[in-house]
Amino acid sequence: MQACPKDRQREEISSVKTLYQGGSGEIVEKKSRFIATTEKIETEEEALAFIGRMKKQYWDARHNCYAFVAGEHHSLQRCSDDGEPAGTAGRPMLDVLLKEDIHNIAVVVTRYFGGTLLGTGGLVRAYQKAVQSGLEHSVIIDKLPGRLLKVECDYNTIGKIQYILAQKQITAVDVSYTDKVVTEVMAPMDQLELLQKEITDKTSGTAGFQVGGPAEFAVIDGKIKIFKKI
Repeated sequence: MQACPKDRQREEISSVKTLYQGGSGEIVEKKSRFIATTEKIETEEEALAFIGRMKKQYWDARHNCYAFVAGEHHSLQRCSDDGEPAGTAGRPMLDVLLKEDIHNIAVVVTRYFGGTLLGTGGLVRAYQKAVQSGLEHSVIIDKLPGRLLKVECDYNTIGKIQYILAQKQITAVDVSYTDKVVTEVMAPMDQLELLQKEITDKTSGTAGFQVGGPAEFAVIDGKIKIFKKI
């Protein structure tokens, strides 16, 4: 296993792209099969355990090359050519993960040799293409920092609030109808104050608010998934 050079730490951003559900993709280059499998990891131990499982599953393959990144600023980076010419597999695979800015992910590319040498350039392209295929068959999400916002209003103004939420592409977590209408949303941190102000203006100050603590969330298949408080 080799420690790959660290790229410059990324600037602080409001969202974090991460793997939510691993997957597997396959390409064929000159009769060589390249099978890319991804898995979510948070530590080096988890990554090595995953790599070990892949090597056991594909025990008869010529190579099981890998790359993984973890940590808020990609502080943990590792990759391996697993017998391929130096620099033709692990580092190119890692470069794809870093270019896509995906966090906490491991990928193993299994190669079954097809009898034709690809050359160094061909290997680099094949391993990177395989990783892209693996990512395409995975579920990648953007985690956002936000706060749970409860908006209370009467039945005459709920339409205005729903319109504002739709315009800002904010999905409701829950809506309850009693003598009042209470709409729960995960508001992105950088939109919270502006959202409250706009709702207040559009409802002439009749809407009430309850703001929860900060949390990470993502929209997955049109639904809100709340991960943890931060």
